[in-house]
Amino acid sequence: MVTLSPEHTILKEGLADLRGDPAIHPRASIVIPVNAQKDLENILRLASEISRYEGVNTLELILVVNNFPPDHPPTELKIYRKIGFSVIAIPQIEHKGEVAIAARIPGIKMAKSEFILLFDADCKIPNPSALIDWYVSQLEKGADLAYTHVDYMDLPTGFSVKVRMFIHHTSRWFRRSVLGIPTTRGSNYGIKRKLMLDLFSQGRLHYDILVGPMVRSKGGRIAYSDSKDLIVYTSGRFFSGSWKELFSYLIWRVGYYLRVGILKSKDTSLL
Repeated sequence: MVTLSPEHTILKEGLADLRGDPAIHPRASIVIPVNAQKDLENILRLASEISRYEGVNTLELILVVNNFPPDHPPTELKIYRKIGFSVIAIPQIEHKGEVAIAARIPGIKMAKSEFILLFDADCKIPNPSALIDWYVSQLEKGADLAYTHVDYMDLPTGFSVKVRMFIHHTSRWFRRSVLGIPTTRGSNYGIKRKLMLDLFSQGRLHYDILVGPMVRSKGGRIAYSDSKDLIVYTSGRFFSGSWKELFSYLIWRVGYYLRVGILKSKDTSLL
């Protein structure tokens, strides 16, 4: 028998309020991959933030728990389900490219809403009411994809980290504002359910960064906001802050853009 702690009980009540009448489809579905090796506690913190939502939209939270031994599933699965999450447990995600984007797909297939909001388990959402209402309003107005600014938290100190963040944000600004390339990232975007599933089934989405360009290639409408009220923070807890790490990041970043560029060029044959 699963016994919930007082904190779990509070979260259960919050999720029930978000969901509203279970007989009616929710206005939006929030899908979050959960890496069982590092995010089993993080997801509870994020869910608590989301449960502070005070808008009028009904929401369901779907967790795709992955990366665990098939014969030893996390004990937290029973707790999550009793709290009120919809939970999909997959020991290992089969993928081509990033695991994260492939891990989102089972949850999106399960979703009961056409409006899909995607976050990562280690994110922080300071203003869930403003963010969720903005996403729903943009998708209601006809946007096929919407996203907002993502910043970092839990960063180590040091000049090399500041340099890395400058390069990261500048390159994203240049791609978005100068080149007109949408810079979606997995920790924060909203998309129409059918569109996401269609693009993935066609083999167009190996990386989250490809979502924006692929939606644009199909003539989809895209909304972006850099409003401070809509910022989502992603964790920088794995950064060491060394110069070696910075140089490795630069090499990886160049290779990353080359890979997604090659994938995108190959994809033109599908357009």
